Amino acid sequence: MQYIFIHGLGQNPSSWDKTISSITEPINAVCPNLSTLLNNKEVTYENLYHVFSDYCNNISEPLNLCGLSLGGILALNYTINYPTKVKSLILIGIQYEMPKTLLKLQNIIFQFMPKSAFKNMGFQKKDFIQLTNSMINLNFSKKLKDISCATLVICGEKDKANRKASKNLAENIPGAKFQIVENTNHEVNVESPQELASQLETFYQLYY
Repeated sequence: MQYIFIHGLGQNPSSWDKTISSITEPINAVCPNLSTLLNNKEVTYENLYHVFSDYCNNISEPLNLCGLSLGGILALNYTINYPTKVKSLILIGIQYEMPKTLLKLQNIIFQFMPKSAFKNMGFQKKDFIQLTNSMINLNFSKKLKDISCATLVICGEKDKANRKASKNLAENIPGAKFQIVENTNHEVNVESPQELASQLETFYQLYY
């Protein structure tokens, strides 16, 4: 089986390194670089999802998807569209219906940030703004009940922007589990990689 870890906006594949290395049982893990997948295409959610789904569809093995933030949204979207391809799904700190006000506020903040602040984030400043603008109308709420694979929803204890939505997400996916990572904000894979790895490993051992 293939384990795919999808990073969040402002992260890169190395954001998963400590989490994956802390999983004691060896797994066949890959971490695609979202900006590289786009291959100079316009940075919109539609284009990003298209190249991500192509990436997943080119893998013949059953998929175990684990995504944080933007990566989790892509994983959720893919699982809804290709239910027979996904063996398990882990979603970390995500919204299933985009909070329009929050995204608009985020874009205002982006506009005042210097371009240099985006240097190591995979996307340029204008790409961040364009991508988040293209996500404003995403809403997966009507499709959550159709997800049938083993699902775990995780959120950092201090991630106030996403904690309620994460709990609701788990409640609306049949059989999904919801877990908190204590004393942690949004970037769980960076802030608490060992605790996250422990939760992932327990989940994988439960179903495999």
